[in-house]
Amino acid sequence: MRAYLTYFGYFGWLVLLAYIANRQHYLVTKQEHVNGRTVTRYNWIFALLAAAPLVYLAAKRGNIGDTYNYRQTFRNTVASFSAIPGYVSGLRKDRAFYLVVAVLRTILGYRPVVYFGILATFQILCFTRTVRKYTPYLITAFFIFVASTDYISFMQNGVRQFMAVCIIFACSDWIFERKYIRAVLAVLVASQFHQSALLMLPVIFIVQGEPWNKSTVMVLFATVLVLFFVDRFTDILEGLLSETQYSNVIDDWTSSNDTGTNPIRVLVYSVPMVLSLLGLSYIREENDPVINVCVNMSIISAGLYLIAMGTSGIFVGRLPIYACLYSNCILLPWEIEHIFSKQSGQVIKSAMIVMFILFYIYQVHFTWGLI
Repeated sequence: MRAYLTYFGYFGWLVLLAYIANRQHYLVTKQEHVNGRTVTRYNWIFALLAAAPLVYLAAKRGNIGDTYNYRQTFRNTVASFSAIPGYVSGLRKDRAFYLVVAVLRTILGYRPVVYFGILATFQILCFTRTVRKYTPYLITAFFIFVASTDYISFMQNGVRQFMAVCIIFACSDWIFERKYIRAVLAVLVASQFHQSALLMLPVIFIVQGEPWNKSTVMVLFATVLVLFFVDRFTDILEGLLSETQYSNVIDDWTSSNDTGTNPIRVLVYSVPMVLSLLGLSYIREENDPVINVCVNMSIISAGLYLIAMGTSGIFVGRLPIYACLYSNCILLPWEIEHIFSKQSGQVIKSAMIVMFILFYIYQVHFTWGLI
């Protein structure tokens, strides 16, 4: 019973928040200016009510995924400020993350629940900041974040990479407003937590401009080529990674029989891209720069997942998280509300909720065996 409450209780909390928002809409929202437009957004108190349970669950989690390794890293790192400079200078990768771990170990002692809670608080605040600002569909965004299992996959598993993801996501203003120097600096800072963040250096330029621009179409074309020539792509990737911290990636996914990302996940994460193509006329008529960027992010996300399906779910399959937060949590709720009529939108939204819940059950129960 406790396991079911842990993994399904949050959805009940969202239902309660949705009821409050419906009954007391003017108490939990306010008018703000975003990208030169006056918009209605949920206030921070309401947003934090949606976010807080996720911090608690992340702090109190069991040994999901890489949790044991993160706990051991926290246990075994240096525990005094005087030892930190020597420790960090000896690191070869992701120094910023391990510096944070060492500082927390020095301050907290060995208190892993508090340690995981602090990391989760930073991550969820970054996530909440951007979705609260850029979508009026906050509850739907949180629902998708959890039901898509991104929450478990990253806040309770790929913590180090998600620190990098959240830094970039929190700095989305600079991507949307084309403040490229600041955006590049944000990516470089994030890469000190996880080097995979460097993927976003070309992406922040590719996603600019019209939805389905030439650059993003080329990404899809390149994706198809990769799927047709997977072996050649693997050889090229191995050469590119040979002098990096990921030099053993190809051998690792080969030796572990990594057969790629589950096609069901690829299908789920391709929905925002498909809907954007079907409703392209509505998107271009609206010409919202935020939605335009998110459409192009959905193409990047779908492309990476298609490649991951044919290569590695462990390595390549984790890369789309940099783009899919935009496509799933900002774009998809917008598409449902704007592309379809009111009646059709309600049907589509209901279907979306059911399908995500079924996907969540499939992942949590059948794939991961958590309940």
